[in-house]
Amino acid sequence: MAAKVILCLILGYLIGSLNFAIIYSKLKKDDIRNHGSGNAGATNVLRTYGKLPAAIVFLLDISKGVIAILLVRSVFDGMILDCSAALGAVLGHNFPVYYKFAGGKGVSTSLAVLLTLHYPTALVAMATFLVVVLISKYVSLSSILASVAAMIFAFVIFRIDVFSVFCLIIGVLCIIRHRANIKRLISGTENKLGQKRKD
Repeated sequence: MAAKVILCLILGYLIGSLNFAIIYSKLKKDDIRNHGSGNAGATNVLRTYGKLPAAIVFLLDISKGVIAILLVRSVFDGMILDCSAALGAVLGHNFPVYYKFAGGKGVSTSLAVLLTLHYPTALVAMATFLVVVLISKYVSLSSILASVAAMIFAFVIFRIDVFSVFCLIIGVLCIIRHRANIKRLISGTENKLGQKRKD
């Protein structure tokens, strides 16, 4: 089983390491990491290049996690292997081997794997995100609270289980990856949705 877990983790990681924000910017002879927040994710693409490119990047980032899990399911069976592939995809998005380990924050990929593994948990996260972003206009705060909501919901439903532990891991990772945003939220300098980035 250990060998299968490692294999699924590596497969998910290699797929997750494909960063479409970076790929899109490279096609424009640019690097998204040199703009805005410096983050290679859909939100920074939105601020830098506009709505359509951001939507494309978001959908492609979602596809990574889904593809990783479906590939594993086509060969193996079991939640632990599904979660291994899913975790690999999220880690790959955050720390892509193809781009010197500088990637995004894994929000869209995390949402994709939650939808694939247990859609009610994903719906709780999505609802939390939408409510918070509509009220606050802070994408970062919405992402953080969505991850917390998913963690809590998973533990309430499954208690200590492979899936709930997986939700804990990706939730903590999401919070850690947003640590700079948390500092800006506390200081009142974080950008709101639709607002140009402050210097």
